[in-house]
Order: sequence, then structure tokens, then C-alpha cells
Amino acid sequence: MLIRVTGKPARPVHVIHRRGDAVADVVWHHVIRLEPGAELTLLETGATGARSNAVIEADVATGARLHHIAAKRAGDQRVGISHIFARVAEESQFKSFTLSVNGTLMRHEAVIDIQGDDAVAHIAAAVLGDGDTGDFHHDDTVFITHDAEGCESRQVFKKVLKNGARGVFQGKILVRPGAQKTDGYQISQALLLDEDSQFLAKPELEIYADDVKCSHGSTTGALDEDAMFYLRSRGVPRERAIVFLVLSFLADALNEIEDDHLRGQISDRLEAWLTRHAARR
Repeated sequence: MLIRVTGKPARPVHVIHRRGDAVADVVWHHVIRLEPGAELTLLETGATGARSNAVIEADVATGARLHHIAAKRAGDQRVGISHIFARVAEESQFKSFTLSVNGTLMRHEAVIDIQGDDAVAHIAAAVLGDGDTGDFHHDDTVFITHDAEGCESRQVFKKVLKNGARGVFQGKILVRPGAQKTDGYQISQALLLDEDSQFLAKPELEIYADDVKCSHGSTTGALDEDAMFYLRSRGVPRERAIVFLVLSFLADALNEIEDDHLRGQISDRLEAWLTRHAARR
């Protein structure tokens, strides 16, 4: 599917994925081209197949803004691979947020080239994995290249894992010679709700310019027992306390969604999943 944007649509373009068979294989490729000064919010929802291979290729021209939000449902046994390739021109902005729940083997790759001065590229994700429904493994791999001056990039990835689920994050910021005044930030964090789950992280910085501000960090931990005690001591049931703490943990990733209404909808979906899964013993 080709989406070409020349202006500023009043509402998001909503792509709804439907399937006629729960065990279907799905392959699709979206090409999105924003002309200079254009703006688009692209929302993806719906059900995907048992095995899927998805590609988004985005060209964001000078002064354009693309905001991509994906919140697709997946069956417990789903195997999925998704890719985002983005080229970001001068004074333009590219932002992408993905919500991933359920599934068995999932890999999400993003390759973003910042090619024009004063451009912005943000990519974020919230991942919820419960190994009780299968051998859950989720891999995020991100490569952002700065090839212009005065640009900003953000990578914000949060994973909540339970019942032996495994999460992986591989993220890299490459600053090429001449890409001065680069501001690059990367954070990957996991919240493990039991001792059987696992998170593996490989953050990288490769810098060939001398006037930059770049940082990365990665943490793995359990629920804060002091915060849990505080909530329980004020009459909050254990199950609701877990939901509150997990939502607080995911807040930084959710804040990458600019639209308040869409952010609220995604938050409601997260809370519903957490109520069903995360709080179960």
C-alpha cells in the first residue's frame, strides 16, 4: 500500500488489520511518503495472522511530520517479524510507538537514517510478555544513524515479562563525521514479575563527531517492594497495586505518543491486559 501525503489531514489515517483465518500467514509492505511540510498520524490496529512479515518504509521530506502508532492484537502462538525503514529530511520529524502483547516469537527492527539538519527521530515501544501462554521471546533491534547537524534521536523501550518470558533489546546510535550538535538518547528497561523471566540488552554508541550529547542506559529489576507496601498500606488490593506500578513503569514509553486521546486508548488497553495477566499469581 502506498500512502502519499501532501497536506495535513484533520484526522489520523487508520489502518485496520483483519484476518479470515487465525492460522493465516500475512505479508504486507506499506510505503509512506510525506511531501515537504506535510503531516500525518498513522494508526495501526486489528488482528494479525499466526505468522506475519510486515514492513513500513517511510520518506519524511523537509519540514514534514510523521507519527506512527501500532497496537495490533496477536494470538498467543503468533510468530511475527516487523520492520521500519525511515529516512528523515531537514527540519522534519519521525516518531513511532509500538505496543506488543502476546505472541510466541516476535522481532521488531527499526533502521532510521537522519539525513537533514535539525531533524528529530523518536522510536518507542511497550512490550508485555507472559510465558504462561507459550515460549514468549521478544526482540527489539534499532539502528539510528545521524548524518546531519543539530539532530535529535530517542529510543525508549520498556518490557514487562512474566512466567519465563524473555526480552531482548539491541540498540545503536551511529554519529557520522560532521554530524555535530547531535543529541542522542537511548534507554531500555525491563520489569521482571518473577525470577524465571529474562532480559538481555546490548546498547551501543558509535561516535565520529566531537560536539555531541549522547547517552544510553539499561536496567532490569523487580517491582519496588517499598512502593508496593505503600499502596497496600493504604487499602489498595495487591492485584491493583501491581497494575498501578506497571503502568507507572511504562509511562515514559507511552509519553512518546503525542495525541492525548490515542495515548489514553493505548493506556486503557494496557490496563486491561495487565488486569488479566500481570496481576495473576
